[in-house]
This record gives sequence, C-alpha cells and structure tokens, in this order.
Amino acid sequence: MRIRPAIHDDLPALLMIHNDAVRNSAAIWLVEEDTLDDRRAWFETRTKQGFPVFVAEAADGTFLGYASYGPYKEKSGYDLTVEHSVYVMPEAHGSGAGSALLKALIAQAREDGYHVMIAGIDSLNDGSIRFHERFGFKTSGVLPQVGFKYNRWLDLVIMTLILNEGATPPAHVYPD
Repeated sequence: MRIRPAIHDDLPALLMIHNDAVRNSAAIWLVEEDTLDDRRAWFETRTKQGFPVFVAEAADGTFLGYASYGPYKEKSGYDLTVEHSVYVMPEAHGSGAGSALLKALIAQAREDGYHVMIAGIDSLNDGSIRFHERFGFKTSGVLPQVGFKYNRWLDLVIMTLILNEGATPPAHVYPD
C-alpha cells in the first residue's frame, strides 16, 4: 500500500467515494451528491490553503481511499486546530488503508505545527469511534440532534487528539 498526495487525476475516485458516503452512510451529512466541479473546487481550495489531501492505493494502483484535514473554524483563535476526514472504499475496509491515511494526516499535522486534530463523527458510527480511539483520540463531547439525515436527528460526537502535549499557546499582539 502506498500513501501519496492526491493529484487532479484522482478527482473522479475522490468524487466516487465521497458520493458513496453521501448516499449510503451518515458519515457525510449531505443529501445531495457532489459534482466533479464541486470536488475540484474543494481540492483546489484545500491545496491552495496548504492543507493535505492524501490518497491510499494498493500495490497495483487500485484506489483505496483518501483523507484530508482543513480549518476547524475561521476565527484566529482556532488557527492551530484542524478537522479531518478519512474515507475508505467499502471493499477496502479492514485493509489498513484507513489507518495508514490517518497516520499520514497526524504526522503531517504535527509537522505543520498544529496543536489539535478534531473528528466529528455520527454517534451511531461505533466503528469510526473505536478507530479514532486506537489513535489516541478522546471523546470531548456529544452535540445532540445537531444534524439530520435519513429522516432522523443525528448526534455528533466530537473527538480530539492533542498533537503536541505541553505546548504553550502563541502570544497574540492586540492592536491599540
């Protein structure tokens, strides 16, 4: 298995797995599928802002999944916090692709100097919650009924991983 930065040629595969998650799971709280132009805009925004988009592929080049992180919130006090996503093709579940992708994201976030990585997970997705726990993520809270899909309210589990324990926050200079 190989983890590498995504390129424009990967967009159809990224679109396919994204839309599969939209259609078949509560992992993405959307009801309308993206277009190729939507995914292209997402990809270009992520890379322009300096955020990674990684792809996992099998030795034969088969697409297994992708992962990325981006800003948690746009306010400056959150500049050292990122929110991530990991998506693996259904047929690649259990292959180690998700673990390899998350390891790559965590390493990149540390290298980039981020302090906290956040996961927002549907409360019924026990597999994703256990997956994140294996990497040291801790449940920080549950936001009840903040979303909806499939004619039901969705609770959001917020999980966090502190990337550099003991770091002190940067000093901010406030204008006069």
